Amino acid sequence: MVLKIYATIKEKLHPIENFERGCWISLISPTEEEIMKVIQEYNIPIDFIKDPLDINERSRTESEGSTTLIVLRTPKYNEEEIKIPFITSTLGIIICEEAIITVTMGQNDVLDKIEAGRIKNIQPSKKSRFVLQLFYHTSLTYLDYLKRINARSTTIENELHQSMKNEELIRLLNLEKSLVYFATSLKSNELMMERLQRTVFRNLYPEDEDILEDAVIENRQAIEMANIYTNILSGTMDAFASVISNNLNMVMKFLTSVTIILMLPTLVASIYGMNVALPLQSSGNAFVYTVLVSVFFSLMGVFFLFRKGWF
Repeated sequence: MVLKIYATIKEKLHPIENFERGCWISLISPTEEEIMKVIQEYNIPIDFIKDPLDINERSRTESEGSTTLIVLRTPKYNEEEIKIPFITSTLGIIICEEAIITVTMGQNDVLDKIEAGRIKNIQPSKKSRFVLQLFYHTSLTYLDYLKRINARSTTIENELHQSMKNEELIRLLNLEKSLVYFATSLKSNELMMERLQRTVFRNLYPEDEDILEDAVIENRQAIEMANIYTNILSGTMDAFASVISNNLNMVMKFLTSVTIILMLPTLVASIYGMNVALPLQSSGNAFVYTVLVSVFFSLMGVFFLFRKGWF
């Protein structure tokens, strides 16, 4: 529901009111009216805007005439989402002769950094460099979020040492889902960038080639980190599942031992509570004898179970 236009003024990115040559148009969950306005202005296929609005759209590139569409999978952190806070979203980049257009469904963490001025030397008029900077900072954002996921998993692991609940394991499972999303998206981004190196970005300035190379390197590092963290997390979950099961078995064994010990005095009291002739029933110390016998059997039971390692 947002259409924003930016242009570089005095080497800084500023919002402007009207379309200009060399501007950057940001479409965030655009309305049909905003879509048609951009299509009429730049004569681009409607699918180039509609496709990136699909949250499940894969990373790819497509060209029609002088217009090129690049679909990039970007990381997203959603504070309001408790179950899976780290997900991926689709970013569409449309390169036209007169402007560059980005299309997203909802807020995008990488574009938010650009709009907030946290990424320097952004110039939409240099379209290839602008796209390469998006690639580079997308990879950096993946790396940042992977470090956050690793920190969260470490915290949950520390909580799991004394836990016998499933909540921590479920939280680890949700982090593992985030890692799977990241690994899949990073791999598709890598394939897409390799294809662009052979087509759209064959002839670049040396500075732009350095940015592309850095983006590819950071993306590969993020893939390796995602795979490593996934393997570690998977092994950790299996280990802690066994630990939780073992802790539960120990508790059940202790409770069973206590039940056996309590059963022995109950057995003695039940026998002497029968309405039949019993030894020492006429004695004034019958109750004391009964208690002593109960204590004796209980102590014997404790000694036996202690030798068996149940206590």
